[in-house]
Amino acid sequence: MFMAFKISLVLLLLSQSCFAESPHQLLGKPADKLSQQGQWNLTITPDGKNLPKGKGNSAQGAKLFHQHCAACHGPAGIGASAEPLVGEVGSLTSEYPEKTVASYWPYATTLFDYIRRSMPINDPFSLTADEIYALSAYILSQDGIIANDVELNEETLPKVIMPNHDGFISFYPDKH
Repeated sequence: MFMAFKISLVLLLLSQSCFAESPHQLLGKPADKLSQQGQWNLTITPDGKNLPKGKGNSAQGAKLFHQHCAACHGPAGIGASAEPLVGEVGSLTSEYPEKTVASYWPYATTLFDYIRRSMPINDPFSLTADEIYALSAYILSQDGIIANDVELNEETLPKVIMPNHDGFISFYPDKH
């Protein structure tokens, strides 16, 4: 009887270790392999250096947003299980500041770079340049930063002036 109790206790302890959680979540693809791909191993600067060729508009982006983004960011981009993307312009000095793309980010090129590197959360690096330009256009148009009919591309995206452009001290060198 005592031996059966010991065996049961050992089996119980061993079975618990089999179900222990991993120290990290296995989302997306291994970053070490992705970082070796030349087309993704680049930095996009505020002036648009290294932006890939492509184009997209808000209407195209709306379809992509509902397909790839709305499940986490909500159908209007104001948040769900993930942070809100749109709205709250001017809220940073309020009692309840909200860091959205329009309220916080100083450069539109950051939006492109972030989407490219991290979204959708379950398949980063899966979107084409055209799709990312379209999603950027959609998100920026939701806050009136650009008009719905503006086409974003490697030339027009860096020219977009964000509402919080002057809210940061830039370490990016000015070209005089």
